[in-house]
Amino acid sequence: MSTYMPKANEISRKWYVLDAADKSLGRVAAQAASILRGKNKPTFAPHADCGDHVIIINCAQAKLTGKKLEKKTYKWHTGWIGGLKEIKYSDMMKNDPERAMMIAVNGMLPNNTLGRAALKRLRVYAGAEHGHAAQKPENYEI
Repeated sequence: MSTYMPKANEISRKWYVLDAADKSLGRVAAQAASILRGKNKPTFAPHADCGDHVIIINCAQAKLTGKKLEKKTYKWHTGWIGGLKEIKYSDMMKNDPERAMMIAVNGMLPNNTLGRAALKRLRVYAGAEHGHAAQKPENYEI
């Protein structure tokens, strides 16, 4: 029996909705990364982009366990001298919860062209409303 190799024109992409309300931010991000890679499909191949589209709603209601909300920080560098920036997750979850979820999912995807292509299929919303009803997304239970 030969190994199945998915072709780019044979891949069918579905749409899934993940509800992050009262769930751990990391667990929702891990599940989203798995769907974006296509690991939930029997035709998964690590070298092929065979993932689905993911919509994450209610990101503002996602939880961080323990004292992560006060102690955890996100750091990045602007590229300029002295350009190290830092923001606490309590401020990020209050001001921009979509960014916190995007950062978490991005960290769980591979750092190559497959990961960047998968991240383009992710849509994140702070509230319960999204504008993708025309794609007929399915609810995905975590």
